Amino acid sequence: MNTNAEIKKTVREKYAEIASQSKNQNLSSCCGATGCCGDDVYNIMADDYSALEGYNPDADLGLGCGLPTEFAKIKEGDTVIDLGSGAGNDAFVARKIAGEKGKVIGIDFTEPMIARARENAEKLGLNNVEFRLGDIEDIPVTANKADVIVSNCVLNLVPNKHKVFSEVYRVLKPGAHFSISDIVLEGELPAKWKEVAELYAGCVSGAIQKNEYLKIIEEAGFKNITLQKDKTINIPDDILSNYFTEEEIVAFKNSHTRITSITVYAEKPAKDDRNCCEPGSGCC
Repeated sequence: MNTNAEIKKTVREKYAEIASQSKNQNLSSCCGATGCCGDDVYNIMADDYSALEGYNPDADLGLGCGLPTEFAKIKEGDTVIDLGSGAGNDAFVARKIAGEKGKVIGIDFTEPMIARARENAEKLGLNNVEFRLGDIEDIPVTANKADVIVSNCVLNLVPNKHKVFSEVYRVLKPGAHFSISDIVLEGELPAKWKEVAELYAGCVSGAIQKNEYLKIIEEAGFKNITLQKDKTINIPDDILSNYFTEEEIVAFKNSHTRITSITVYAEKPAKDDRNCCEPGSGCC
């Protein structure tokens, strides 16, 4: 997986397979979506949504690493965009908060996920939840559209995180904000980890340093950057043993590298004072 195109192809293929399964299948099957043990790496990070209003079990594939809607300060009537919306789990919770007068747009680049999300929306009879096929490095939404953007364990899968946060800035209204849950690192993963496709698609080996992640957000022009949640992710030995020797696992644990799920909040300023170049120049 040396190029951005190869990384995207890997992620798209694996999540297309996962889209065909239920949450229970993902949780209970050792072999999971790809036919090899260890796919539990996809769902070991998930938080429990079942107590949240708007929760729909059919939309919950157990793939998240946080509860961004819980922290997103969504108000009735808001337009909310969910990046990497999957089967619609966060989108349906967001819609419950935004209400009949609100609008929720889910974006995902995996066609089977979009199909499943649309099917779920149709079953629920929701006419103000829309799912669009698209790459979040080039969000298929007009500028200054969203009051709130949420995302759950998705941006770590995207090679160009600078481009994503630039797009988030573009799509948010002036003065609007995002709440994003994602996987980041404190310390370095062994080089071998980055060659394991399941660990990339499972949100681990695509993660970057926490400080770098927060710096990208700041460089994109956001203000009032706040960590709303920070929890350590521990990958069980029985999963790691599918990919690494016992000695490699011990060496990783002794390195004290921390894999962490963060939920980060930030605001787009009401006035853009970034001194950007002309549109299309790539400066901002």
